[in-house]
Amino acid sequence: MNVLDRFRLDDKHLLITGGSRGLGREMALALAQAGADVSLVGRDPDSLEATANAIRECGRRATTIAADVGQPEQCEAACLQALESGPVDILINNVGGRRIDTPTHKLPTAEWQKIIDLNLTSTFVCSRVIGADMIRRDRGGRVINVASISGLVANRGIGGRSYETAKAAVIQFTRATAVDWAPHRITVNAICPGGFMTEPNQKWARENPAVISAFREQIPAGDFGQPEDLGPLAVYLASDASRYMTGASLVIDGGYTLI
Repeated sequence: MNVLDRFRLDDKHLLITGGSRGLGREMALALAQAGADVSLVGRDPDSLEATANAIRECGRRATTIAADVGQPEQCEAACLQALESGPVDILINNVGGRRIDTPTHKLPTAEWQKIIDLNLTSTFVCSRVIGADMIRRDRGGRVINVASISGLVANRGIGGRSYETAKAAVIQFTRATAVDWAPHRITVNAICPGGFMTEPNQKWARENPAVISAFREQIPAGDFGQPEDLGPLAVYLASDASRYMTGASLVIDGGYTLI
């Protein structure tokens, strides 16, 4: 077999949360280009349909599921709806975000819980529902959790520590489920992106220019990453090429966490 053939995803079905824009969109398109059909979950029907159309232009099937996976009930319903389109071979738990800039001593419990549910509980619920079906089918599978370097280091000059807490928990959840599911030939790995100029970070840049400027200056590579930089890594983790890697947390940050 040619080594590049091991990266092919023909006849595989991907379910990705937060797949209509930013990093999720680029990962969805990359996996579609490698041969996968895609179920996209997100809150905005128009963005979902735009990304679905781009996937169809790659010659792959695409379905959209409008849901807020930060709400556990909607999250579970979205997973069950995806399974109606066929078995899911690849799950990317991508949805997440900081969304708030509130100091810990002023952070209401309800706001804390919203961010925990968005970043962590959604990862658990999707993994539980889709993982259970993967185990039942006994054909293996791939789970990719999008964590963050914020699960490894504390960001400076910004509040909302529920985000760092949730992403650190995603990394450990990745390790624990990797141990549990390895006998079922299901790999579970995490991607830890650094600074990428997605729409939320563009918003942060407008509202906190000094923080974003200081962040950029500490990146040895000299600038933020582009969303399409995540595509090849996601294809690797979704494919047979990574069959012996599980429980890993792969940092892609231009060297930010090295200094």
